Amino acid sequence: MRKYLLLAFLPLSFTLHAQNVEFSKDRFGSDKDGLKAALRELKEGDEWYLSDPPRYEQALPHYLAAQKFNPDNAQLNLKIGDAYLHSGAKPQALPYLQKAYKLNADVDRRIHYLLGRGLHLNAKWTEAIAEYKAAQSATTGKNPPVSLNDIRKKITECENGQKLQQHPSRVFIDNAGPSINSPYADYGPVISADESVILFTSRRDNSTGGQKDPETGGFFEDVYQSTRNSAKDKWSAARDLGQPVNTDGHDATVGLSPDGQRMMVYAEDNGGDLQEADLRGTEWRKPQKLGSRINTKYHESSAAYTPDGRSLYFVSDKEGGLGSRDIYKIELEGRTQAQNLGSVINTPYGEEGVFLHPDGKTMYFSSEGHNSMGGYDIFKSVFENGKWSTPENLGWPINTPDDDVFFVISASGRHGYYSSVREDGLGSKDIYLITFLGPEKPPVLSQEDQLLASRAQPVKETSLAPPVPIATAQVTIMKGTVTDEVTKQPLEATIDVVDNTRNQTIASFRANAQSGRYLVSLPSGINYGIVVQQDGYLFHSENFDLPAGAAYSEVVKDIALKKLDVGVKVVLNNIFFDTGKATLRNESTNELERLQKLLTDMPDLRLEISGHTDNVGKAEYNKDLSQRRAKAVVDYLVGKGVDKGRLTSAGYGDTQPVSTNQTKAGRQLNRRTEFKVTGK
Repeated sequence: MRKYLLLAFLPLSFTLHAQNVEFSKDRFGSDKDGLKAALRELKEGDEWYLSDPPRYEQALPHYLAAQKFNPDNAQLNLKIGDAYLHSGAKPQALPYLQKAYKLNADVDRRIHYLLGRGLHLNAKWTEAIAEYKAAQSATTGKNPPVSLNDIRKKITECENGQKLQQHPSRVFIDNAGPSINSPYADYGPVISADESVILFTSRRDNSTGGQKDPETGGFFEDVYQSTRNSAKDKWSAARDLGQPVNTDGHDATVGLSPDGQRMMVYAEDNGGDLQEADLRGTEWRKPQKLGSRINTKYHESSAAYTPDGRSLYFVSDKEGGLGSRDIYKIELEGRTQAQNLGSVINTPYGEEGVFLHPDGKTMYFSSEGHNSMGGYDIFKSVFENGKWSTPENLGWPINTPDDDVFFVISASGRHGYYSSVREDGLGSKDIYLITFLGPEKPPVLSQEDQLLASRAQPVKETSLAPPVPIATAQVTIMKGTVTDEVTKQPLEATIDVVDNTRNQTIASFRANAQSGRYLVSLPSGINYGIVVQQDGYLFHSENFDLPAGAAYSEVVKDIALKKLDVGVKVVLNNIFFDTGKATLRNESTNELERLQKLLTDMPDLRLEISGHTDNVGKAEYNKDLSQRRAKAVVDYLVGKGVDKGRLTSAGYGDTQPVSTNQTKAGRQLNRRTEFKVTGK
């Protein structure tokens, strides 16, 4: 009898434990003040929760306060879970939704869908799929609260998540630290190609206007900047850029040119527009609107420069797109309209956070489509043979079931930056550093026999082959400072990037007005001429012949420009001859035209054109070859109308080296053509 009584009481005990408790005098009559305060919090929470549109984040603290008084109300737990699902801490919704269902399985027609969302956002893929399937019953009838198409998509996302989590990406994900992150929301990082500068958006209490957004309750967005000390590998304390970049309203980072001299910001004008600011010295100028070919009455939210600075990729929800938000490309100086990137990139869902790598061909963006595991995932696509490759999901744990947006990556391809909500965060949303480790290399047995001295006979010893290095981006970063050769003062020089094969200037940049610093991104596969010019100075040229597939490298080249004076010498690094010959190659045309223009602009200028070689081969042959090459340059200039009396040619062979002949690099420097000012 006792056994049956015990069994009978077990369900009753469970029922009492999971009983829904209302906020009523009958239940809390002994604590009238507590009940009154809880009801007041409930009322204030409902005003936010039921507003149009709902203000979930404002409702949440009121609901949580009421829940402390009565943790066993099904409706309240449901509302807290629903509010968390619309906050920056979505995974925290799950325990409240589970409790709401435990207290009352019929608490809301959406309960299985909401439980599915909570499980989904916690990467509980199988359980989430089961709840989504159970939620299909809520898609029938008049005005169903849940969409069947939405449920089907969510199930597909969970299936994608299961597959991606089984093969995680090899990365380290680390908080960027207190120099960048704060107790407030920090997000939207953009970086220079060499990671020396980072700008980002933050909602801190020291914002320029000091006001709170009435819609969200948070402080208005401002743009902040931090610089990296490469020697110590540390970021400086982030500073608010202040006016004129930041205003009393929302100001958010959107994109940064590879050299860090041009920045795009988002402003709320006209429904959401893109603006551009230039860095002059250490100060950012007032942002200017990008024009009607980019900004429309719709919402333009993110953008990225091409490495040459001549084109822009941007995101808009304007009419005529393939989905809710699409990625477009436009030439900044042209007249043609922006071109939709098409169905390989854009989906029937939303695309956002576009970023173009300094190699000029690799694009990163976020999408709700493709094989997303939930919300926006970050994808990678490469433009080759005239088309974009099928977007590749960056995988778990970079991508999560929540939104992962506004990802940028360094020119080296080694580090990425984005914002995320994680357990080690300092605020509601923090900026994180992703270190890419590359694919894991399987052990490879060496083919060499290891001779062990203790054995009479050779024994094959299993040994691991040397590790294979991680593949790097196919781009070269050239950076340094431009100064006056005599005074050492920095110069705001123009830096032209020339495609020597096509004899075209493909990009132009300026060194920073105060520091003289510059940075140029050079994607592999082109023979580049780099020309540095400033009024009152002779031009300086460099050559980078980067074959297709050339791995990432970083070249520091400080350039001292020379003022025009008798005796000054300038090396013409972009004049080329075939080996052992004095025939000018076509790639020399741009440099020769530049020299011709110098002589045309300065009609009293007289020059000696000289040829030089290394010490390989006989001295007599080298001197003759250098003389013939110098004469070939003079003949070209005379053929273009330059007075022959203003030019002389000389061949010095190997008698005037500028570097050692003991190394390949030194011998290359010694093989050169240069001019010397002989009169002005």
